[in-house]
Formats: sequence, structure tokens, C-alpha cells
Amino acid sequence: MTPRFRDFDADPVTTARRLLGQRLVRVADGERLAGTIVEVEAYLGPVDRAAHTFGGRRTARNESMWRGGGFAYVYFTYGMHFCLNVVCGPVGAGTAVLVRALAPTEGLAAMRARRRAARGTTELCSGPAKLTQALAIDRACDGADLRRGGALFIEAIRARPLPASAIASTPRIGVDYAGAWARRRLRFHVRGDPNVSRERVTRRAADDIRRRTSAARPRRLPADDRSAGPSRAEGCGA
Repeated sequence: MTPRFRDFDADPVTTARRLLGQRLVRVADGERLAGTIVEVEAYLGPVDRAAHTFGGRRTARNESMWRGGGFAYVYFTYGMHFCLNVVCGPVGAGTAVLVRALAPTEGLAAMRARRRAARGTTELCSGPAKLTQALAIDRACDGADLRRGGALFIEAIRARPLPASAIASTPRIGVDYAGAWARRRLRFHVRGDPNVSRERVTRRAADDIRRRTSAARPRRLPADDRSAGPSRAEGCGA
């Protein structure tokens, strides 16, 4: 039996790097849906303008982020998407790691049924909203115990973290509102992995392109996955 990943007590940057190469597992309708974690983002808590706990903000929506390492924080955004975060650090730290992409390994037929828009295997879980849809992760999984739960957990398929040479770091995606924090290199992904998400062009970048090229007005771009939205809090289902 593959051991569980249990190293949730470190800071978010360390945890983010250690999560790369491990296997996220969701058991839905008696079937294992799983994938290797290939892209993550670290959120540093109350000091981090991009974090949901910035400034010590504590609400029913983000309560799971304050519970300490080993729990899932799932939030709903823009009335259509769910995003999965792995809470890390001590109780009250308000820190977490967003899981941005997986390389699918188990339950691919079920994933394809849930992700009919995907044009291939590498599009099944190549983004935070895509992977939650593929793995049937929603707000019912908010607060799930990743150490002991049976419906959502992480398996330690690597005894040691990936070497630094195999990991790329960039600014996080879609957090332009966070000022200088938007430039911090807190997004980590496996170099060369085809399942890594592609960065969307932000409205600000689109406006810059328009001004430089004097082109026609660009179409309205999709909202970013980390924007605020309504939520409902429940326990993790099977």
C-alpha cells in the first residue's frame, strides 16, 4: 500500500515544492481518480496580499485555511469553478498551497466524462478548475482531513522531493491585484511537463497589447480562478 503524504507542517513554499511529484487521490462513487501533482502555488497567509487570509481575514469561507496543516481548503469562484488548496503550517498560520495541475494517472474515463471540453489527456487537469471538475472536488470537500480521510488524500509516491533542477518557479497566475506580491516567484511546476497550465492573458496585459499595436478592442477575457465568489461549507463526501 502506498503511504500517505503527511508532511503538511512546513511553510507553504517548502510544502509546495514537496507536493510536486506526489499523487492526489479522490475516491468518488467507489472509484479512484488520481493524478501526479505537477503545478502548485504557495500562499503565505496574512502578510500575502494574494492570500484569502491577507490581513488576518477570517470568514466562514476561508475557515479551513486557519485549521493548520493537513486539511483541504476548497473555494468556489465566479459562480462556476472550484479550486483545491492544501493547508499547511501550524494552526492559525492561514497558509496553503493551491494545486494548479495534475498529470492524470487513474480513472481517466470518468475524468473525460466530467471534462467533455478537454481535447486530450493533457487538458483533463491542466488548471485548478479543470482538475477539480475532473476529480469531482467541490465545496463538499472543504475541510477534508488529508491525513486520515478516505475520500480525498495525497499519496507519497516519492520518498524525496524533486531536485531543484526539475522545478521551475514563476510569479503566480492571475493575482495582479496583489501589487508587489504578484511578482513574487511562488508558482512552482515540473519543468517540461505537458500537463502544466497555461497562463491566461490578463485584462491589463490585453490593454497594454492594444495600446502598443493600436489593434481592435480585444474580446472580454475569462475571469481568473482566484477571484472571490460565493461558497457553501460542508464536510467532505465520499
